[in-house]
Amino acid sequence: MANIESIPSATPQIDHWQARIDLAAAFRWAARLDMHEAVANHFSFAVSDDGRTFLVNPHGRHFSQIRASELLLVDADDPDTMNRPDAPEPTAWFIHGAVHRNVPQARCALHVHSRYATVLASLADSTMPPIDQNTMRFYGRLAIDETFGGLGLEEEGERISTMIGDKTVLVMANHGVMVVGETIAEAFDELYYFERACETLITAYSTGRPLRVAPHDVAALTAQQWLDYKDGPKNHFREIKAILDAEEPDYRT
Repeated sequence: MANIESIPSATPQIDHWQARIDLAAAFRWAARLDMHEAVANHFSFAVSDDGRTFLVNPHGRHFSQIRASELLLVDADDPDTMNRPDAPEPTAWFIHGAVHRNVPQARCALHVHSRYATVLASLADSTMPPIDQNTMRFYGRLAIDETFGGLGLEEEGERISTMIGDKTVLVMANHGVMVVGETIAEAFDELYYFERACETLITAYSTGRPLRVAPHDVAALTAQQWLDYKDGPKNHFREIKAILDAEEPDYRT
């Protein structure tokens, strides 16, 4: 086990170091959960007060290898971003740039093609009936994009960003999922539980038997109880970083 005191925790010459550490941890844990897709998919986190300057993963880097110092700092209002020698992957720029310009609550934006969320996005009906505690967490809280317009390049990125509205989870038709949040811990916790909820729902559908759907009042109450449990995301993410600190502390470098 690594000595936590020997793990680099600050690099003065690189800005936004704690945010970089947390976002790198999110990448590493997403890889452990098999939520990544080759060297595609992308996470970002806004570091400016207006939300338009943000960190995003470098082009072509596997989630399991990403380190804090490698994250790119880009400006959502800078049209020359894709001319940089270290330009991000095009869909990362067009989707996340649009999200950080257009969605005020999206301090953190996590986009993946995780297995069960993508299955849900591939169904003609991508709604999530409340059949267990995890699916009830998202009761009345999902945005569903019913239209797929191709890879998330310029026009599609802008269109996707307009679909989120005031929600934190966007089911992206024929594509995957986008989760947004105020902090990296909150967004990652939401992503984790959404994938778990999708797994339960898709597994239940696969039985071919009728679903036991909770009534509206119970589902709405449970969704609110999840929102009231403020310490959950913070504690979840603290433990993720503790495991990474012990097993692969280079994410902090």
